[in-house]
This record gives sequence, C-alpha cells and structure tokens, in this order.
Amino acid sequence: MLDTQLTSSLSYKLFRADQVRENEAEAAAQSGCDMFTLMQRAGGAVFEQCQSLFANSDVYLILLGQGNNAGDGYITALNAKKAGKKVHVCAIEPDRLLDGDAGTAQKQWVDAGGSIKPFDVALIEKADVVIDALLGTGINSYIRNEFADVIDAINDSSTPVVSIDVPSGLDANTGQSLGRCVQADVTVTFVGIKPGLVTGAGKQSCGKLVYADLGVGKAFQTLAKASATLLNIDHFKGMGPRDVHSHKGTYGRLLCVGGNRGTAGAIRLAGEAALRSGAGMVRVYTHEASTIQVSAGRPELMVTSSHLDDALAWSSCVVIGPGLGQDEWSESVFTAVLKHCQSENKPIVIDADALNLLCKQSTAYTLEHCVLTPHAGEAGRLLGVSVDDVESDRFNYARQCSQRYHAVCVLKGAGTLIDNEKKTWVCRHGNPGMATAGSGDVLSGILGALMAQGLSVDIAAKYGVVLHAKAGDDIAQLYGQRGMIASDLFDAVRALINQ
Repeated sequence: MLDTQLTSSLSYKLFRADQVRENEAEAAAQSGCDMFTLMQRAGGAVFEQCQSLFANSDVYLILLGQGNNAGDGYITALNAKKAGKKVHVCAIEPDRLLDGDAGTAQKQWVDAGGSIKPFDVALIEKADVVIDALLGTGINSYIRNEFADVIDAINDSSTPVVSIDVPSGLDANTGQSLGRCVQADVTVTFVGIKPGLVTGAGKQSCGKLVYADLGVGKAFQTLAKASATLLNIDHFKGMGPRDVHSHKGTYGRLLCVGGNRGTAGAIRLAGEAALRSGAGMVRVYTHEASTIQVSAGRPELMVTSSHLDDALAWSSCVVIGPGLGQDEWSESVFTAVLKHCQSENKPIVIDADALNLLCKQSTAYTLEHCVLTPHAGEAGRLLGVSVDDVESDRFNYARQCSQRYHAVCVLKGAGTLIDNEKKTWVCRHGNPGMATAGSGDVLSGILGALMAQGLSVDIAAKYGVVLHAKAGDDIAQLYGQRGMIASDLFDAVRALINQ
C-alpha cells in the first residue's frame, strides 16, 4: 500500500537512490532551503506518521547507524521527546561523533538532554514503536554483523517498526536483501520513491509505504528523469460506452490455445476471463481430451480440437500457453501458432508452458505485437538465469526479457512489472490472495481480450495487469485474501472494465 503527501505526478514516479542523492541538494536550493532543513522535515514526517498510525505509542526506540539516515533518526527522536514521549536512542557506535548535518542533529539531541546508548535487545519489547534509522540508501554490499544482529532482533519482535527512507539492509534500487533486511510495518521514503520499495521482496519488507517529498518534489522532478512509473486503476479511463450499432465482430475474435490432456481448467479460465473482459467472440483450441471440460457450463466459448489453421485464420488475436504442456502435441501446436502470428503480424499473448517452449526456439520467431507474461521462474528460463537472479533485480531482468524477445514483458509477482524495452511500469495493486492456481491464466485472457478489442500492446499490457490486480484487491476487501480462487476475479473485472 502506498500513501502520499503529494497529489502530483511525482507520487507515481520512481527514482534510483543515486538520483536522489545527486540531485536533492540542488532541489533543496531551488526550493529555498538547505539539506539540514530537509533532514528536519524528514524527521518530522516520520514522527507525524508514528502519531497517525500508532497514536497510543508512548515509548519510542530509535536505532541509529552513522550516516544521514541516523541524522533523520535523531530529528525523529527530538520530535518525540518534545511531544512528551519516552525516547530511547541506541546507536551501533554510541560514542561516535557524526559529521555534517547528521552531526548537527546528533548535537541537538544531546543538547536537549538526550542520551545515546548501546543497543539493548530488552528495549525492543519495552517500546511501543521502533524507528529503524540504521542504514540508508547508500549501502550496496552485505551488511556487517553488528547491524545484522540488531536487524535479527527487530524482526524477531512483534513491536511495530517504522523504517526511515528504506528498511535497513534493503537495496533501494533492486529490492534485494543484502544479507539481512528489516521487515518494516511502515516505511517513510523521501524526495523520490525508490524502485526497490515497490516490487518483489522489497514490497514485502517495506510494509505500508508512505511518500513525503519534503517540499522539494517539483524542483527534484525537473532535475532527475524517472526510472519507472507506478500505475493504478485511476490512470485508466476504461473502455468507454459501446456504439449502438456495433456487433460481436466489432470487439475482436480471440483464439485461446492450450488445455492439454488433464489441464483443461487453465485454458477455460483464460477463455472465460476474455469473455468477461469484453472480447466479442472467444474460441478455444484445445486437446481433444479436454473439449468437454472446457465447454461444459460456458456455452459462449466456441471449442475445437481440430483444424487449427482455420481457427488461426479466423482470429484477430491469440493467447497461447495456459495448460498447453510440453509434449509432442504441445510443440506442434506451438510451432503452428507462432509461425502464423509471425507471418500475419498478429497480436499474441504468450504465457505458461508456451514460455517454456519459447525458450527452446527463441531465435526462430520475430513477433512485433507480443506480450510475454512470465513469473520469475519462467523469466529465468527465458534468460538462462536462476529464479534468485531474477528476484534479486526484477527491473533489470524484465528489461532484459523485453529486449531479448522484442516484446512487452509482464514480470508477474508482488509489484508486477511491465517493460516495453524503453520504459518500465509497476502495478500498485494486487495482494497475496492472488497467489493461487489459475490467476495467471485469467490475466492472459484479460490481456488477449483487450488486444482483440483494438488496444495497443503497451496499453493492453498496462491496463490488463492493473485490472487483474485491482479485481483481486476488490475481492480481498469483500471476502478476505484466504480462499480466493481465480474465477472469483471474473465479476470484479467486469465491474471495473465498465467503470
């Protein structure tokens, strides 16, 4: 979840940590303040969030390292002390005098009668809230043991944790844990939202993400170019009303290919999702053993297990992969579909087992209007790297995937990424309840339906991902995350697409 204290486009832009460090002083100068003023505003914003989210907290534990992040922590401590809170400040090196603005903040704390103690694990359980100001955005190597021990103690506790700018131990650009990482309940990030905070494990580590521009956001935006953009449902106008004189052919002819023996459910989900997303006609080409299971209970789906060439010629867009398998039948179907889409320049969504088959034949096809929808494991196979590699730098590997295959890559997971070789977008919606069988098949059907209705590949990928994720959020809000199944999304998608 992301809150923002700035209602401008900046709250949807992502900036690398080095961009913030290199430009924040100039942004401050252009905004009529200095860096220490920014530190004061940062500490004030953190305390304000603590007051708002943990209103009854009277005992604060501030954990400090040595850099500017520690300076923000000292200012937070001052704000809490002035508000009458009981404040414990513990530093990794309690006797060390800090330099620069952090040193000024440290001196102000001491001058106000505050003390600086070595870390005491017992204080965590006595505190109502822990402020994590151990490590900032500058760290990019594995953390030292003295920090790791404190982070372990924080994570072993049930006391709420608020991280300053970034959870300590998290790479702010990639979202990778650097050996140990604070699992925060809230993270208050400043000046620019860092990409590692909104996808993969980083999204989990941040908890609730709060953005504060510290009064320099507009100036900063003129100095730095965003590395990616956050998307939510409000960025899209929806499909709009249909023409009175339109007919089913107006809204596309989508062919969904998959459903090998024993996996009929996957292609059925994709096909029905496409119908619920507004496709005019949906035909399913499936294994002969799956035709009854696919068509049963959904007569609006046209189902066939023969004459693939005729089905391809009929279609205006293709989805291939859900339940496809990787046997001889699958390979022959895959080859026929991709050859057709290449020769006819036809839009295609490649998902699931079709991605695994694509790995083996990637040099054989050039597809101009193509969306790939891998999870981390499938992306790893497409690129010849491990799952851990992909999850350690999702932005990098989403871009590599889109570039290698000259396609739009939808890298699924927490904070799904959409990359078109030139730009990257991150979906703000979605929840762990969607980690269930068939959810990806529904997404493929949605994407295919949008492309069949004439949306460009880029727009269809962005809108489709957001629709799918927001539908999951709407269902979770109604019934909870546990027990959500893929077909639950149909009605929610239909409602959203008609807004």
